[in-house]
Amino acid sequence: ITDNVEEAASGVKGSIAVKIYGTDLKIMEGKARQVFEVLQKVDGIDDLGLLRNIGQPELHADLDERRMASYGVSKSDANAVLEMAVGGKQASQMYEGERKFPIRVRYEPQFRESPTEVAALMVPTQSGKTVPLNEIADIKQVTGPSLIYRDDNTRFSAVKFSVRGRDLGSAIAEAQEKVNKVVQLPKGYSMKWTGDFENQRRASQRLAQVVPISLALIFFILFILFGNLKDAGLVLLNVPFALIGGIAMLLITHTNFSISAGIGFIALFGICIQNGVILISVFKQNMLNKMSLDRSLSEGVASRVRPVVMTALMAIIGLMPAALSTGIGSETSKPLAIVVIGGLLTGTVLTLFIFPLIFERTYRAEHTHYADDLPANRAHAHA
Repeated sequence: ITDNVEEAASGVKGSIAVKIYGTDLKIMEGKARQVFEVLQKVDGIDDLGLLRNIGQPELHADLDERRMASYGVSKSDANAVLEMAVGGKQASQMYEGERKFPIRVRYEPQFRESPTEVAALMVPTQSGKTVPLNEIADIKQVTGPSLIYRDDNTRFSAVKFSVRGRDLGSAIAEAQEKVNKVVQLPKGYSMKWTGDFENQRRASQRLAQVVPISLALIFFILFILFGNLKDAGLVLLNVPFALIGGIAMLLITHTNFSISAGIGFIALFGICIQNGVILISVFKQNMLNKMSLDRSLSEGVASRVRPVVMTALMAIIGLMPAALSTGIGSETSKPLAIVVIGGLLTGTVLTLFIFPLIFERTYRAEHTHYADDLPANRAHAHA
């Protein structure tokens, strides 16, 4: 399954691939070998493999028109002898009921096994005589393409590899820098990096668009909920509280940042913002009930510490198996779990202890006028 997914992503059986596109297979394989040698010197690059195009032995017979003319041999006669000797030529057909089978005539193996035997094949001349094939052609054994890889009808040669013990982004950035310095492609040839790297790049671009939009929508909803920018901004202060723990846990566990970790941060933001909304709502309700600011904060935190802590504790316990997993597929769920666990640890503590202090500093100066400015009190005064 893994090979099939990787092949669908990069076109080869490897998590990441560097493809050299062009027309001449020898040039492409030569450039691919240069890429292979450069990647061997990059830290974190593992499972290197070169997809070879060249490696199939071939026998070439280059007909010489001048010598053919001197012997009176036509190209069609020479090609017919070669076809019959090596590949076989259809002479008739055999019928078995409604099924039809071709009958092919081919030389015995001892007459076509090596270049020497092929060179000794007799070719008829126009005068009725015969002449050895090596008298009218140059026979040589060469190495040709064993397999031609194509992508969108374009030939390519590729180097496949994976990244271990290092984050994918920095490893690819270093590899691209070194490859671009060493490997110079001729005109008409191009290079492309595909696979997990390309998928992560696209996902990172989408994530870079989604996160700001999500935070902006959250801020807009908070503004509608509280009716002022101050409270909406205070709630968003919980986001850095979560970031501290998530980033610290990634560093402590030596886990590379990935799309899974990014999704974990988004989930973490939602939990911490929810805690902030709950606390501010309780603080304001206490102040509306004519409590002092200090008492509003102390009783508000005391009344909400249990649900906030229990919510974080249950999430941490539930994600612990994923954070400790090491089996197949753990690379997808583990970063998310690590980020959420780390963020909840610091976010919960800082929300319960630091957030009330920030709220107190913000509202201390205007606390004496706060009750008169509340919507409920203004409505009561108008009544």
